[in-house]
Amino acid sequence: MAMVVLDVALAVERRELSGPWGGVAWRPVAVLPAGAAAAPWTPLASGEASTTFFAGEIGIELHSAETGSYRDNLATGEPLLWAVLRDSPDPPGVRVMMLTADPAGGEAMTEAGSNVVETVPMPVWLAEQVRDFVAQHHVERPFIKRQRDRGEPGRGRGA
Repeated sequence: MAMVVLDVALAVERRELSGPWGGVAWRPVAVLPAGAAAAPWTPLASGEASTTFFAGEIGIELHSAETGSYRDNLATGEPLLWAVLRDSPDPPGVRVMMLTADPAGGEAMTEAGSNVVETVPMPVWLAEQVRDFVAQHHVERPFIKRQRDRGEPGRGRGA
């Protein structure tokens, strides 16, 4: 099974929440090319109630077993990446856990309950790299419907 890691960087936004409970909300906002000269958590832009940070570099793992999911993501015409953030006791209060091009992988990370899982647009330059990986490693696998085991009549629960 082939695997490749595409190095990218992530920008995230920290927004001050208004209302009786206050607090902050974090969300990923953009994927950037790797190799930036900025240190992780360097502010990139600031607004009235929000700040966008360079969160640092992260690798996107592409696995040959998942090429069907990547292909379907690319076929939408507006491919996405799923970014997973988690609260952290260390400054700035959040950490980047994962970035994936696999919709099922991103959705699976929502089950933990404590993760922030959001999509960001996949940049064209990155979509080309994912498309090349799919072209090189995709193998069409036929759908095989499993047959039910009907068992023996009269056997089973309560028999």
